[in-house]
Amino acid sequence: QVHLVESGGGSVQAGGSLRLSCAISNIMLSINTWGWYRQAPGKERDLVVTITSGGSTNYADSVKGRFTISRDSAKNTLYLQMNSLKPEDTAVYYCNAKRNVPPTMNYWGVGTLVTVSS
Repeated sequence: QVHLVESGGGSVQAGGSLRLSCAISNIMLSINTWGWYRQAPGKERDLVVTITSGGSTNYADSVKGRFTISRDSAKNTLYLQMNSLKPEDTAVYYCNAKRNVPPTMNYWGVGTLVTVSS
C-alpha cells in the first residue's frame, strides 16, 4: 500500500511563507506525475501544481510566481514552497502521486491545513 504523508501546514499571516513536504513510501511501480491540490472550505478540490517525471510543471494561475514545487527523488519526497501567502490560499493541501500508464494508479495523502490570516 502506497502511503503519502504531508507535513508543514500551519497558520501564518498574509505575506508569510510555508514549506509543505510529502513523504511517499511503498511505491512499487513508477509514478509519472506528482502534484499538490487544495480544498478550501465549501469548495471543490483544485489543482495547485503538478510536476512530471520529466520535470515539466503546471501551476494554477493563482499561485504562479509565489509557489514552487520540487521533488527529491532520493528521499521520495515532494515539496511545495509557498511564498507571499494570501488569505485566499487558506485550504487543506493534498499531495498526489499518479501513474498514467497501465496499470494506472492515483494516490492521495490525508492533507495538511494551511491557514493564512489577514
